[in-house]
Amino acid sequence: MRLKDKVAIITGAGRGLGQAFALRFADEGAQVVIAEIDQANGANIAKEIEAKGGQALALCIDVSNEDSTQEMAKKTMERFGKIDILVNNAALIYKIGVKPWDDRMPEDWDRIFAVNVKGSWLCCKAVVPHMIPQGGGSIINITSSTHFSAEGQLIHYTCSKGAVISLTRVLARELGGHNIRVNAMSPGRTLSESSLDQIGVPPNVEDMVIQTRCLKRSEQPDDLPGTAVFLASDDSAFITGQTIIIDGGGVFL
Repeated sequence: MRLKDKVAIITGAGRGLGQAFALRFADEGAQVVIAEIDQANGANIAKEIEAKGGQALALCIDVSNEDSTQEMAKKTMERFGKIDILVNNAALIYKIGVKPWDDRMPEDWDRIFAVNVKGSWLCCKAVVPHMIPQGGGSIINITSSTHFSAEGQLIHYTCSKGAVISLTRVLARELGGHNIRVNAMSPGRTLSESSLDQIGVPPNVEDMVIQTRCLKRSEQPDDLPGTAVFLASDDSAFITGQTIIIDGGGVFL
């Protein structure tokens, strides 16, 4: 129960990694807000948490819209009275497909940066004013090891995740005086819906990825929540501005 009585907002928590984060945080005692653009998926995860005796609130949220993120913070405060943790997990990657760098359209770049980068910033902007009066909080931004490996054919996604790392470092500087910690997690290719939905990926790509890793197996969604719990808990009370790569030793800082 490392997160007992803490309130955590997790964006994109209706499926994939976000779902794994939400269920584990609830198991650790957190009251969880499922901020998810797919209302049905979010409601299902909230019901699953409540069925096990936890507390959850499902909200239909578009992280790229400021009115929506402000409403997210408002409804969280109305229900739980505080915000201790924000996990910026929502990202656009489902079905985007792999293409050469010069085969992307400008509108593709605009949309992916609106969700992956601006969306993370808007969520921080919405919750930080509530964290400051209570004396601190923890923000966890989910980025990607593609930033470090410079993975080809996903140039706009890779660049957006690099920007999230920059956002993490800047906010750690800006918010440290308020005892708000800001860290990032960089997963490798994980066997979730997003990896299975990518168009044009070679059928043997998973085997190729495994061969680049020190730990020779696929990465699963359940490989990530332990690190998130650590960063959200008081066990990491003096850690901020850092990026932790969780990819089985595929890339190194």
